[in-house]
Amino acid sequence: MADKLEFQAEVSKLLDIVVNSLYSEKQIFLRELISNASDACDKLKYLALTTPDIAKASGAFKITVTPDSKANTLTVSDNGIGMNREDLINHLGTIAKSGTAEFVRNVKDNGSAVDLIGQFGVGFYAAFMVADKVEIITRKAGEDKAWKWVSNGVDGFEITEAERAVNGTDIKLFLKEDAKNYTDTIYLRHIIRTYSDHIDYPIVLELGEAGEETVNTASALWMRHKSEITEDQYKEFYHHISKNFDDPWLTLHFKAEGNIEYTGLLYIPSEPPYDLFQPDRKTGLKLYVNKVFISDKVEELIPNYLRFVRGVIDSADLPLNISREMLQHSALIEKIKHGTVSRLLKELKKRAGNYDDYMKFWRSFGIVFKEGIYEDFSNREEIAGLSYFASTADDEKLTTLDAYISRAQEGQKAIYYITGDDVRVLRNNPQLEAFKEKGIEVLLLTDPIDEFWPQTLPNYKGFAVKHVAQAQADMSFERKEAKADEGSLKKLTDMMSAQFKDEVGKVTTTEKLTKSPASLTVENGQMSIHLERLMRTHQQQTAFASTRILELNPYHPLIIKLADMTANEADKPKIEEISRMLLDQAKIAEGEAVSDPSFFSEKLSEYILKAM
Repeated sequence: MADKLEFQAEVSKLLDIVVNSLYSEKQIFLRELISNASDACDKLKYLALTTPDIAKASGAFKITVTPDSKANTLTVSDNGIGMNREDLINHLGTIAKSGTAEFVRNVKDNGSAVDLIGQFGVGFYAAFMVADKVEIITRKAGEDKAWKWVSNGVDGFEITEAERAVNGTDIKLFLKEDAKNYTDTIYLRHIIRTYSDHIDYPIVLELGEAGEETVNTASALWMRHKSEITEDQYKEFYHHISKNFDDPWLTLHFKAEGNIEYTGLLYIPSEPPYDLFQPDRKTGLKLYVNKVFISDKVEELIPNYLRFVRGVIDSADLPLNISREMLQHSALIEKIKHGTVSRLLKELKKRAGNYDDYMKFWRSFGIVFKEGIYEDFSNREEIAGLSYFASTADDEKLTTLDAYISRAQEGQKAIYYITGDDVRVLRNNPQLEAFKEKGIEVLLLTDPIDEFWPQTLPNYKGFAVKHVAQAQADMSFERKEAKADEGSLKKLTDMMSAQFKDEVGKVTTTEKLTKSPASLTVENGQMSIHLERLMRTHQQQTAFASTRILELNPYHPLIIKLADMTANEADKPKIEEISRMLLDQAKIAEGEAVSDPSFFSEKLSEYILKAM
């Protein structure tokens, strides 16, 4: 008796998008089905390392493509690990883990499913672009029962018990009337050679009475010499390994020799994947030993800040029977990681010479790459040198730390930076006024990691890395403007300290302001206002909240006038009112909310009216 089950709601939305999208390359569905079959063979091949009997009935691994022009069907079969009933429901009925909701949102934003399907691990569903019905018969290795899964992609799916002599999976597509060309063996041969020539198992095309033909070269692409591989073959292997449809920004194919030998074929994508910042995201590298797939879950194979890298590492020096748990702590894996990172950084340094080209990488992955300055002690200075930042030197182009140093003022021994949410807002931050006056460049940092990496890179090539708040002593310069009376200024700061005792730790004066009457900062060494705000946004504890300091510009006419007004007790209410406006202005400049928006709005309107 068949069990009738419904698709998860998000899967139904996805299927509707895939089936009805104006997808110009429908033949991609065959690449996806063949890739899935290859993965199934990989999994069983790995499992057989520790449980040899489980794959005995399979024989040599292969993928078979069988067209039937009379029945208008196309079947893709493998003798890989197969699936049981639970696998069919979890993998084909619900795909919550593959980010479907995010996929649907992206399609709505972009207006098309083109270029998105592969990014979300839902390649199987592309079969419904060419098929009215899909039938799967599968048997999991090590189990006796086989199962049949049938769906038209609209009304859910049915699962029944079935018969299959050995483990593996047959996926039969009942083709639509306008998809009959997918039973043409000449066309199928072309598609397979175009998209799946690199698959490391024979792809056998059934030719009816003419017999059968192995279509692909069935050799691991990464083990071939670079001179034998075309650019298109590199791209198609990237599509296979990444499940993405963009072309790689960087392709790195190398063979390392010495104490440990290994081959790598690595890619940096052109576009960031949707799950780049998801904590449970898997590494993008697959580990092989002598072309035998071992794992795609070796977290120590590449550092977290390079998690966008895709590809394959194959080493003959690792034992085939090593467990995944042991791999994580293997000294050989650490050596492979070190060598791989060095090669990637070397390639990035070459590409960094072309600013426009490098910006394609930086706009996609710079926010992640900078995590390496904080995480990778041995390479942090090199990573910092390959990083780009907005600065006050140029409104359009980003800059490097080396370029910053080349423009440093005579006698300047520090790289200055400020953090915040928006570059445009930071450019007008009052704390930068003295820097502008002295012609000193400041880096404008707006990514969350920018709050942390300067703490682990206190110096770069002889220059201290300092927040602008630490530059009080460095910002002195000759002032010709009138200055508030010291005694009156002391009375004003005391009065404001009492008024704002619940909001700021102290009120003081500063030499760093040239145009603004006041600014807000924190005690040296404490958490920045921006970091504290980030922590509040992510609902983290702020038990160590920074002490706010309200700094006054003693040269500003408004501060001079307020200081003078302290001589008359009757002016105290007016001083407090204006002081409140000054603190609110300082908060706004730092991206903070004002204490009483209604009061601020009312008084601002009142002052504007008086000025008209």
